[in-house]
Amino acid sequence: MNTDKSPLKSALQAIAAQVEQAMQAELQEHLAAADPLLKEVLHYSLFSGGKRIRPVLCVISARACGRDDSALYSLAAALEYLHTATLMHDDVIDHAPLRRGRETTVERFSLADAILAGDWLHARSLYLVGRLTAAAGLEVFCRATEGLANGEFLQKRLAGDPAATEADYFEVIRQKTGNLIASACALGALYAGARPEQVAALRRYGELVGMAFQIVDDLLDYTGKGAETGKELGNDFREGKLTLPLLRALAAAGPDERQAMRALIAGDRSQPAAVTQMTVCIAHLGGFRSAAATAREYIARAVQELSGLLAAPASAAHAALLQELAEYILIREK
Repeated sequence: MNTDKSPLKSALQAIAAQVEQAMQAELQEHLAAADPLLKEVLHYSLFSGGKRIRPVLCVISARACGRDDSALYSLAAALEYLHTATLMHDDVIDHAPLRRGRETTVERFSLADAILAGDWLHARSLYLVGRLTAAAGLEVFCRATEGLANGEFLQKRLAGDPAATEADYFEVIRQKTGNLIASACALGALYAGARPEQVAALRRYGELVGMAFQIVDDLLDYTGKGAETGKELGNDFREGKLTLPLLRALAAAGPDERQAMRALIAGDRSQPAAVTQMTVCIAHLGGFRSAAATAREYIARAVQELSGLLAAPASAAHAALLQELAEYILIREK
């Protein structure tokens, strides 16, 4: 798919633009009396060229269930607020200097600025979700945010541990990525007053898409182009994250290869040579190919969840857009 000229890209850009307008209006109103530095940090963090996947999925899910109005974009903005807050806090935890090709918030400003601005975004997102989707939506949203924190603790505990399993990996990405994207779809459906079976199907679609999205992210960390991803390649390995490509390679390795890979994991991972050696090992043992196949399986299952919506004339066009977006995740380069 040539996304530069595709109807998918045009549709996503149009939705993202509406979400950005909602965020700009939100900030203008609710930061009128705020400290100038808070305003600066929030604008720097929110408008840095992100993909807006979560708010876009919220909007399309609501449209597929029959509702599209101005308040929907405030709900979608809440999802971008939370996502941005988690990225800011992740960068604090990881001591990351770059995100999306430029300085992270913590690098540009300070540790305190990044934490406090992230807290503001988290609080504002909770307010908006509660106001627009009531208790049912707030329960979905809070469970997702609880999962984010728990997933981060689990990932931290497993860092650099060659005994980490695929089950550990999938639990981390389900809690950190799958849950939040699932909540975006479910909240859009709840906002639209969808039937319980529609909410459940869109939630499952979102979780499966989120899992695939993270697997592709983990592949790009080794095989992407730095200029496209905006991040230095090999960051996951340097931080001790045993992602699916590496785990699949370890499972396929013979005793000598496994020993060599474990030595790299236990050694000085900051050395460029260590990243290069691990990348070569993963490629040789089919880790990239195997992880990509798993991402395809998740996307196929996600698309199956849309079957009911695709069959409904009023929802078919929006469901088809969700399907196309899911399939695009497999070929994205950033």
